[in-house]
Amino acid sequence: AAADPVSMVPGSLERESWCNEHMIHKRLDIIEEKVIKTVEHLESEVKSLLNIISETTSHIPTAPGTPFIDIFDGQY
Repeated sequence: AAADPVSMVPGSLERESWCNEHMIHKRLDIIEEKVIKTVEHLESEVKSLLNIISETTSHIPTAPGTPFIDIFDGQY
């Protein structure tokens, strides 16, 4: 540390700490943005899949007397 002139400068430790903290926040912001975009994409995909399932199940012929099961009622 004695050979490093930067570490001898008053306030350099605080500056380094601030810089590290700033970089961490910047990285966290980037990660947060990616997570939000991923969640939005997944929500869109799930919505599309549910629409496809809903459309498909409404066109499936059932045999007379077969009980109707609503796959969206939350019990299954």
